[in-house]
Amino acid sequence: MSKNRRFLPVDDAQAPFFAGVDVGGTNIKIGVVDNEGQTVAYHSMPTEDEKGPDDGAYRMADAVLKMVRRVGIAHDEFPRVGLAAPGTMDVPNGMLLEPHNLPGWWHCPIRDMLSHHCGRPVTFANDANAAAYGEYWAGTGKQYKSMILLTLGTGIGGGIIVEGDLIVGKHSCGGEVGHIIIDCRDDAMEDNARKRGSLEAYASAGGVIKRAQAALDSGQKSSINSRLKKGEELTPLVIAQEAEKDDKLARQIVLETAQYIGVGIASLAHTVDPESAVLGGAMTFGGNESPLGRAFIQTVRDEFDRRSLGSLKGKLHIDFASLGGDAGYIGAAGLARIEHLKEISAQTASSN
Repeated sequence: MSKNRRFLPVDDAQAPFFAGVDVGGTNIKIGVVDNEGQTVAYHSMPTEDEKGPDDGAYRMADAVLKMVRRVGIAHDEFPRVGLAAPGTMDVPNGMLLEPHNLPGWWHCPIRDMLSHHCGRPVTFANDANAAAYGEYWAGTGKQYKSMILLTLGTGIGGGIIVEGDLIVGKHSCGGEVGHIIIDCRDDAMEDNARKRGSLEAYASAGGVIKRAQAALDSGQKSSINSRLKKGEELTPLVIAQEAEKDDKLARQIVLETAQYIGVGIASLAHTVDPESAVLGGAMTFGGNESPLGRAFIQTVRDEFDRRSLGSLKGKLHIDFASLGGDAGYIGAAGLARIEHLKEISAQTASSN
């Protein structure tokens, strides 16, 4: 959605409204959405993590409040903010623990910092989990009651929603789909956390590059070599571009990646039995708009069917995400909405 973001006029929107804040290592995306998940305002700004988390929380709150005023939302129509952030965290206590791409924000109560500056309660979530909820609420998964999301990029993130509930877990590690084990050998590939045999180790951008480099080092011929000799860096984009030109090795690497994803989805499906599995992130090989992307997702589907119980074959809807980079802030806002509805329900019950 981010490339073709559409704004709904506030007069056509359905109150109440919720702000969603999606913190990244480089930029912070902020959106105000209505009760149906439609964006009425959007803003992006640099993270500038070196200035510290309190400065970041102040700037986030300032941007949120200015956006709300600019589009004319009344004070009582804006009850809560959602905050999505990367890295390890303690969700119940609103703590960022050790996010690797925010080195100046370790061990900080970021949820309460933002709440203090914006004067609203804040719902806190892992960024990949928030993106999953965004796709579930307003994207590819909106017609289903349960969904898993895998975000394919530098690592593999994701989230799991079952009957509308986001799986967070006792230790805030629910939905860490990239860390499921698909290879138990002692010499299995390592992921970004130096764990062997995970889905992330084989199917993230780093895994794709390592597998391609190993194939080239073994002497396999590929048009990729000519690009490397010109000084280009080996990246998933280079591999995808050569695969689109029908380079045998490049195409093999892409489709092997799809097979690994299919294996991972089969394991997740046998655990929570969702209606839908959605693939997002930067490494979707062109998605449904590209012949390579369509071959990629069909290979995922075929591998899933090959690995799954007979009662699941052909039953799981597997497709690409549709919200792009907007999924995080939309999902954060959606999770804030859920907390607001729970509060209203509790107040109603106590008054009866």
